[in-house]
Amino acid sequence: MAQPGKRGLRTAFVAIALTATTLGFGVVTAGSAAASGSYTGRAFIYGAAGYLDGDWADEGVNNVSTHRHSNATCLWQTILRADGYLAASDVDGIFGDRTHAATVRWQQAHGLYGDGSVGRDTWARAGRKVTDQGPDGDYRWGGYFGIERSFPVMRNRDGGKYGFYDPDGVFRWASYDTRTCG
Repeated sequence: MAQPGKRGLRTAFVAIALTATTLGFGVVTAGSAAASGSYTGRAFIYGAAGYLDGDWADEGVNNVSTHRHSNATCLWQTILRADGYLAASDVDGIFGDRTHAATVRWQQAHGLYGDGSVGRDTWARAGRKVTDQGPDGDYRWGGYFGIERSFPVMRNRDGGKYGFYDPDGVFRWASYDTRTCG
């Protein structure tokens, strides 16, 4: 399937921004960042429910030894950048020392055990900051609203694969097995 065009992206993202300013994000409680027994084995960050219904609660692990070079890591780094933990130049799809350290800080700030491994609970916690803006053609649009900036995310309606726009504004599918960012 072809990547989505930017048709409607600006309108959808403005609507996302307006929605985010009227929504409050709830207080979160502590929990493990591990993904033990949770990964579905899919090749992409995947969703089927609404964005606010725990869409990222069954994702695989990203860390310095698992899915280290991937677009899923690039998505995680884009999240870290949106929340002020990484610079745009650090978003390269490689889970290295800076990403590990930023992940530990992000987890601790969000009430999780800071192990530096992005597992089920970490993905699920990040997913709480994604808003759903509804369908547009073959895609369901949303946005991640970080502390310092936001970025659009989308999911194809047929297969449930997530995509996102990296800090350079380039669309990426959030694959565990390929790396095109950097």
